[in-house]
Amino acid sequence: MRVLLFGKTGQVATEILRHAPDDVTVTSLGREAADLMQPGDCAEAVLSAEVDAVVNAAAWTAVDKAESEEDAARVVNGEAPFAMALAAARKGVPFVHVSTDYVFDGQGTDAFTPESPVAPRNAYGRTKLLGEEGVRHAGGRHVILRTSWVFSAHGANFVKTMLRLGREREAVDVVDDQVGGPTPAAAIADACLGIARALTDGAEGGTHHLSGSPDVSWADFARAIMEEAGLPRRVNPIPTSAWPTLAKRPLNSRMSGASLERAFGIARPDWRAGLRDVLRELGA
Repeated sequence: MRVLLFGKTGQVATEILRHAPDDVTVTSLGREAADLMQPGDCAEAVLSAEVDAVVNAAAWTAVDKAESEEDAARVVNGEAPFAMALAAARKGVPFVHVSTDYVFDGQGTDAFTPESPVAPRNAYGRTKLLGEEGVRHAGGRHVILRTSWVFSAHGANFVKTMLRLGREREAVDVVDDQVGGPTPAAAIADACLGIARALTDGAEGGTHHLSGSPDVSWADFARAIMEEAGLPRRVNPIPTSAWPTLAKRPLNSRMSGASLERAFGIARPDWRAGLRDVLRELGA
């Protein structure tokens, strides 16, 4: 299988490149080859590539910065995926698009399903929702894979931040009223490749969720990181109100993975096992 991958240095793209099996050839496009601020160039990259599937793992992920630069985030997260998906549909190849739990309102305590009403509360969520709508409107065979709380040994993420703070401080303050599923980037990568293969074999597309299990608060996730890394640091639980950010964060990031398991046999990954793998790679 030949895969065209948008993204090169991000967490998920890095893991896709590392996890691709021997019978999968991945052509990765970084910003220098396909600037998501230029959707037409992204479409042309799809149309000119000899591939069997397209995966978009690139995005504007600076959540707070999107509040002041929503127009730019809209191009990257909304218009570029639409252009990619249109080109993939025209070419007759399936399209896998990584999205986010931020398309929901983040309220309540029930796990969001793919059919749950969408109501993003910040600019990042609005731009990602626009991308989802564009992918569906393009009319090609596709899967939109929503995920949450991504972590790996690469790039900036919560695990690496906690390790740094755990080495610098005796105690760290972490919000405990936001709950969700931390998700290893490696698990998302495996899912994207598996879904792409299934789609090329004729599987039905749709929207699905992939998040780590079990659901925890950020504070509990921080405690697990400290414990696994052998850092005897105190994690002080604080409410979201005590940690103001430009963009509103969801209190509820729980997502049901039932439809993904039914459709593709991909179960929610155990984030604790993924955490051990990441810490081992980091030498922590």
